[in-house]
Amino acid sequence: MGILTLNSVSKSFGTGTHATHVLKDITLDVQEGEFLVLLGFSGTGKTTLINLMVGLEKPSKGTVTFKGAPITEPSPERGVIFQSYSLMPWLTVNGNVGLAVDTVFPDLSKAEKAEKVAHYVKMVGLSHAATRRPAELSGGMRQRVNVARALAMNPEMLLLDEPLSALDALTRANLADEIEGIWESDKKTCVLITNDVDEAIILADRIIALNPDGTLGEEFKVSIPRPRDRIEMNTNVTFKRLRADVTKYLMDVGIEAKIEGTRHLPNVTPIHGLPAAVKDAQQGLIESRFLDFSQLHKVYPTPKGPLTVVEDFDLKIDRGEFVSLIGHSGCGKSTVLTMAAGLNSISKGAIKLDGRHVEGADPERAVVFQSPNLFPWLSARENCAIGVDKVYPKASRAERQDVVEYYLERVGLADAMDKPASDMSNGMQQRVGIARAFALSPKLLLLDEPFGMLDSLTRWELQEVLMEVWSRTKVTAICVTHDVDEAILLADRVVMMTNGPQATIGKIVPVDLPRPRTRKALLEHPDYYSYRQEVLDFLEEYEHGAKPKSKLAAPKAVAAE
Repeated sequence: MGILTLNSVSKSFGTGTHATHVLKDITLDVQEGEFLVLLGFSGTGKTTLINLMVGLEKPSKGTVTFKGAPITEPSPERGVIFQSYSLMPWLTVNGNVGLAVDTVFPDLSKAEKAEKVAHYVKMVGLSHAATRRPAELSGGMRQRVNVARALAMNPEMLLLDEPLSALDALTRANLADEIEGIWESDKKTCVLITNDVDEAIILADRIIALNPDGTLGEEFKVSIPRPRDRIEMNTNVTFKRLRADVTKYLMDVGIEAKIEGTRHLPNVTPIHGLPAAVKDAQQGLIESRFLDFSQLHKVYPTPKGPLTVVEDFDLKIDRGEFVSLIGHSGCGKSTVLTMAAGLNSISKGAIKLDGRHVEGADPERAVVFQSPNLFPWLSARENCAIGVDKVYPKASRAERQDVVEYYLERVGLADAMDKPASDMSNGMQQRVGIARAFALSPKLLLLDEPFGMLDSLTRWELQEVLMEVWSRTKVTAICVTHDVDEAILLADRVVMMTNGPQATIGKIVPVDLPRPRTRKALLEHPDYYSYRQEVLDFLEEYEHGAKPKSKLAAPKAVAAE
């Protein structure tokens, strides 16, 4: 019997016909000293499960016990770290951690308490920020305070409910490594809930999938020796096999069969397009260098003088090419994208699309942002139709409606076209955003971390939706991302940017993998991990704020024009 046991546990909310069954017949033993990861996605009941372990919820059926005794309420012996920080904004880092120490060790002297606080603050690498308040800390630093506060209660067991999901990729990886280091040194029992497969494999002794119907799924033992270095894992055969197996399982149980489209796209010409006869006559005229970034600069004025954010960005993209733009936070990826969209002025250099300079926003350049920016009171159909009505002025109402419905069907919203955006999940809203962009028949599709706010499974699903729709249109596309797998999965070329300021292109990797692509197929492809290694090596090189050697040798002052 483990240190924490769930025996035939079910949890429902509501009663009778209004009951929502979240967890069903969960039987689980957590062994003392193990690091267990429960891998689940939105709607699988993972937060409810952790709340049962904490004692914030009681099971509708079955029992939850800790060391043989029923769990009836929260207890300091089970420390919990939630996704949100819940820090006292008026207290310093030391003050927030001190609250936990005061609660658990009320009889210690003031000096002994201060010593304990300093120990745990140091453990999470925040000694230099001990006197700062939460408003002065980054998201990653605030979550470190949360970890220190939980550890300061000296729990026998740590329960972690997606503590890293709100953080950027680099901060997330670094904090995951710290959590593993703390677990290694103290050998506390840990239960982590996450939706990130790599994070699960790096941290776990054992991974258990949570199925969408609220039952426990397949169990995966992780036999990879510790410590597990993220870069080294990329060439580890066991890691690659396990990664493929876990991913395949989650996709099989989580992604339902796509709705097959029955609608045909009408033969209508958008306002910025060419009539069919002219288009045929000019076929191939502007195929190469369809999109041309020429010595592009972006300079912002500051009180200390001009700040060059992007410098000498020079890139030629052929018609129908899909390019991923990747780099660390602050490297100017989104700045380049917004300049290409015409939403951000160009300081120096030029962008040409189809032989003409980019000046101001235009529906020929469709943008999908991280947040879909829909009108909440309008339906999916109405949100999509706004742009379509403008770019197909000569088409009949029925033809324009066909365009809207074709793309909404393609992104899996055939049954939700008349649903208001306010009633949709983030994933559904982003589907509308993708359909709306494609429905404009743009010359250029610009995607700015379009899946960054979604859980992994929804992200995987929408990546496949995006690839399926793109394969039909072959629109020239640029996708800004921080996700290495997403960059390779989508792109013909991965363009990597150096750190900002004065960010520029550091390396370009052509991706010669067969299309159409699926995540499952790519994980099995013999060349996939070599592409991944190239991108990881580049990001590792720039992880600690490195600058290109040429920039260090001969810094260049660029004034705004």
